[in-house]
Amino acid sequence: MAEMVPNPLHEALGEALRMVEPLLEEVEEAVETPFQAFHSGKVWTGPAAKRFDERLAHHRTRIRASSEKVVSDLRQALARTPSQVTEKEARAIGARYGLL
Repeated sequence: MAEMVPNPLHEALGEALRMVEPLLEEVEEAVETPFQAFHSGKVWTGPAAKRFDERLAHHRTRIRASSEKVVSDLRQALARTPSQVTEKEARAIGARYGLL
């Protein structure tokens, strides 16, 4: 039986997930803080503020959905990717994805 080694793709996906999650949280917080401040009623009011609020809410929703999709896709790819492969497979995977 061939010796099993860590799958470089599994490791790369795990690293990507660890890097992306805090960045996405940072982006979400960067939008959430002004969104909440805007909704305090102390920042801006009137018809133009209402239009701005609609756009801000739309972008906030898109950011949240996109963040969830990115994290979900990475987690699914990680779950589908074996953590161990043969040395030959590891070399081939590394070469294919530039992970060597």
